[in-house]
Amino acid sequence: MADRVTVIGWDGSPLTAAARGALGAATLVAGAAHHLDLPEVPQAAERIRLGSVALAARRITGHRGTAVVLADGDPGFFGVVRTLRAPEFGLEVEVVPAVSSVAAAFARAGMPWDDAEVVVAHRRTLRRAVNVCRAHTKVAVLTSPGAGPAELGLLLEGVHRTFVICEELGTEREQVHVVTSDKAADHAWRDPNVVIVIGGTTQPVPVPEGGGWIAGRDPAAGPRGWVQPDARYGDGAPLGEGETDLLRAAQLARLGPRIGDLVWDIGCGSGAFATEAARAGAAVIAVDRDLAACVRSETAARTFGVQLQIVHGAAPHVLENLPEPDVVRVGGGGVAVVGAVADRRPQRIVTHAATRDAAELIGRDLTEHGYQVECALLQSVELDTRDWTETERNVAFLLSGVLPERAP
Repeated sequence: MADRVTVIGWDGSPLTAAARGALGAATLVAGAAHHLDLPEVPQAAERIRLGSVALAARRITGHRGTAVVLADGDPGFFGVVRTLRAPEFGLEVEVVPAVSSVAAAFARAGMPWDDAEVVVAHRRTLRRAVNVCRAHTKVAVLTSPGAGPAELGLLLEGVHRTFVICEELGTEREQVHVVTSDKAADHAWRDPNVVIVIGGTTQPVPVPEGGGWIAGRDPAAGPRGWVQPDARYGDGAPLGEGETDLLRAAQLARLGPRIGDLVWDIGCGSGAFATEAARAGAAVIAVDRDLAACVRSETAARTFGVQLQIVHGAAPHVLENLPEPDVVRVGGGGVAVVGAVADRRPQRIVTHAATRDAAELIGRDLTEHGYQVECALLQSVELDTRDWTETERNVAFLLSGVLPERAP
């Protein structure tokens, strides 16, 4: 094992005395091509082109001498330090940090970033990164080849965002571009780059005077509770039979929407469920054939400061061109819509039925699609606590399906 391993972050500025000292003593240096060309790298040192960090870690583990790993930005922030410290390598490292590429990108844009979400986009995580960009008004995306600005723009079709694209930060070839998301696919972008994705259709939750208290999305923003009273939605009009607050709570619990997910809410009605799924951090597409319902949903989203993509159209036909969902709530349309949704293979589906016969039809269809199905009869009774008399009674069959091969 190497006698000493130092990880040096590089942001294009002159190396610190500590970094120069570590490099001067190195017998092995790992880094990208532009790192290995730095004049401070000893001519006699063994050089490793840093492609796979795991392969480099194995080489370092077997090296007798002093090793240095060079990395862009802050190597402890979505960087090489995590891999080098993994138990299978057993490397203890000293870190000389630099300004992270995310901090540099926001500095170039002249924007604060304590309220931003930060995600990494690889080919395997690109879809989840895009869902975060759908759900939040300020996101920094650390891109990679095949998961860059063009791919982000293509997958954000139908959602308008502004991209601040920072190419090759800290080098002589550094450039910053501002484009709309629909134009990002029209250009070939140089790696490495960071994309700041900003904008949205609703007003963001205001930051308190003096600034926030937690980085990223403030979990305390907005009223407390997974679900809000029915009176908060629909402009005072009665909600649909599948929208009562206790049923919504059960649906949310079964679906478990989370950041990085894409939720479909089909038959969104007042927008109550869609808004509450978005408050959980998920990206949400709310669908309804009734234009007035779409307007109510947009109003609910604006009231609670969340992002919804509203689609006006009748299911199942309108679903054909929507991006793949992770979880789906079917608020209307019966077995035909549930079957069309199941064909898209989301991880979880919830819906409700007013009668046992309807519940059996839906449950049978979900089972035939390979879902594990649960059904519960939910009854809620509201009481006037002044005299403890019944004021309202709601009964519904709650159905949920989980796709075993996609279940976490």
